Amino acid sequence: MAPSSLLKAALIGNPNSGKTSLFNQLTGLNQKIGNFPGVTVDKKTGISKLTVDQQAEIIDLPGTYSLYPKSADEQVVMDYLFDAFLKATPDFLIVVIDASTLERNLLLFTQVRDLGFPVILALNMLDLAERDGKKIDIPTLSKKLNVPVVAVNARTGEGIEKIKAAMACPLHNAPERYFKPVEIAPAVISAVKSHMKIDNDYMALLLAHQYEGMLSLSAYDKAAIDAIVKENKFQSYSIQSTETLKRYDLIRGIIKDSISLPPVSFEKNRWSERIDKVLTHKVYGFALFFAVLFVMFQAIFAWAQYPMDLIDGLMGFLKQTLQEALPSGSLTDLLTEGVIAGLGGVLIFIPQIAILFGFVAVLEETGYMSRVMYIMDKVMRQFGLSGKSVVPLISGVACAVPAIMATRSIDNWKERLITIFVTPFMSCSARIPVYTVLIALVIPSRPILGIFNLQGIVMMALYLLGFLAAILSALVLHWILRSKERGYFIMELPTYKMPRWKNVGLAIIEKVKTFVFEAGKVILAISIVLWVLATYGPKEGMQEAKIAGEREAIAKGFTPAETENYIASKKLEASYAGHFGKFIEPGIRPLGFDWKIGIALITSFAAREVFIGTMATIYSIGDQAEDTDSVVQKMSKEKDPQTGAAYYNVARSLSLLVFYVFAMQCMSTLAVVYRETKSWKWPIAQFIFMTAVAYVSSFVVYSLFE
Repeated sequence: MAPSSLLKAALIGNPNSGKTSLFNQLTGLNQKIGNFPGVTVDKKTGISKLTVDQQAEIIDLPGTYSLYPKSADEQVVMDYLFDAFLKATPDFLIVVIDASTLERNLLLFTQVRDLGFPVILALNMLDLAERDGKKIDIPTLSKKLNVPVVAVNARTGEGIEKIKAAMACPLHNAPERYFKPVEIAPAVISAVKSHMKIDNDYMALLLAHQYEGMLSLSAYDKAAIDAIVKENKFQSYSIQSTETLKRYDLIRGIIKDSISLPPVSFEKNRWSERIDKVLTHKVYGFALFFAVLFVMFQAIFAWAQYPMDLIDGLMGFLKQTLQEALPSGSLTDLLTEGVIAGLGGVLIFIPQIAILFGFVAVLEETGYMSRVMYIMDKVMRQFGLSGKSVVPLISGVACAVPAIMATRSIDNWKERLITIFVTPFMSCSARIPVYTVLIALVIPSRPILGIFNLQGIVMMALYLLGFLAAILSALVLHWILRSKERGYFIMELPTYKMPRWKNVGLAIIEKVKTFVFEAGKVILAISIVLWVLATYGPKEGMQEAKIAGEREAIAKGFTPAETENYIASKKLEASYAGHFGKFIEPGIRPLGFDWKIGIALITSFAAREVFIGTMATIYSIGDQAEDTDSVVQKMSKEKDPQTGAAYYNVARSLSLLVFYVFAMQCMSTLAVVYRETKSWKWPIAQFIFMTAVAYVSSFVVYSLFE
């Protein structure tokens, strides 16, 4: 192999084995996210520099307990291995093992080795195993398994250079045969091998078990294997059970020879179990969980305020500088009032989004998120959901798109469908800009009990309102949908760990980049289009608006600056955007909304956060060079044309807040719901239902406070 060639490797391991942490240690920021072919499962790949002239491309496969998949994520692993088997790639697999639960983790290892792949075994979490009193003889274990065994600590980075050295010079040891399929299904193995033209008994057995769900098999091959299975009366479940028992018999022998185990009583007194008695308590567990949420939402306001003010000031300075430096004209107006205003509506919320994702990453890194799933299971079942639904719902606080993808871990069809349907009610990060601006308009930044911020309390109340809507909607669907399939909640509680701050940092950077470059592109594009629509209109109408504005400004005694802004507002109303807003205004007037808000409601269907960019653009039309107010200040100065009072009063602002809590205003979410359900019926029903809830709720709130 040439020194400059790019090695290819894949990381495979159980959930919570530290596989992704190891991936982050090996690749750092040299990562990219995509999708596996044919499915919406995330595909993470990265480049690791092994030596001066040797690099490796590494793929992080989804976590799986065995090669018998129970979810779409685990099915991806089997499809990848089959494709890799046919193409004789990657160069090797890195099997990541949790040393503290070695017996269970070795099941997957023996299956991978039976497929004949070159393997490096990364023995992770040795510190936890030693804390439990386990002593692992690594040389003996390596000899027993006939593969290189490298001790690593994926959290601290210990052993990373050793595993890079093992990757740079991989040993291709002859594969072991831990299990012999021909002893229990000789006819099926022979027929599948002959048809598929493969020479590995275990791969033939796996195909016989899983041919129906494999995306990498053609319809012709599936039909052929189906005929083989039926002709030989292949008993998939009993054979799988027999295989698992035989493998564990072998694994226990390996463990007996290479590991000294502690007394059983020691296991029961582990410190993590003592902590669990509090965190999973039926009273204290819930209280602590809500305390964590409370701190998180307080932090979103309190900690983010200073960097947000800094970004706001920089964007205002940039806008003013460009207006003074560039010649006046349409191009300068487009740049300052369209591009800069829209860009500012994206960048200013980076601190809040970074804090939100940082909290979520820490909860996952420490193992606390699994405890939340555990304590919430009984509650969720009352509403037709399960503990597994908690992860998508909490993930929905970040973004509904990956949250809906995360429902693939829910085996029960009914529970999964209900979770998909109600997850968009959870207030995602795209709503943060809307909440922040509207709360700042009508809720004073006043301390409560000396340490809490009133705005933070209102923010948390909005998130709880979304959660309440989600579980009540789930209850309704639970009554409507009928299914005989029973749901079970089986999961492993990982041991507690200190968060690996590098992983937390990478998670924050990845999510902020996604927000800025994905949402930002949409916001910027819509801001530019909106500026054009708000600046131009029917020629005669625009001319009449200008003349009428000048006449009224003279009559009211406006200053030159006030006159120019007044004329700009008249021309905005006569523009194409104004005409569109006027068209939908009768439908939204009962909610307290005018045509300007109507424009923002429509444009924000592309993404909710576009609302702020739209309002920033609308209220930037006609700005003077010295006017660098933020969008909050601009909206607070808007006057009701009928009463002369502040337009964004308590009733109107709360009505708009409630509308955005409930409304389905995200085309990406509707698209992913279609991809996950394979039907337009569910996204259409979801859109109609959420819009109806938003409209009625907004109407009620406006009527009560007006």
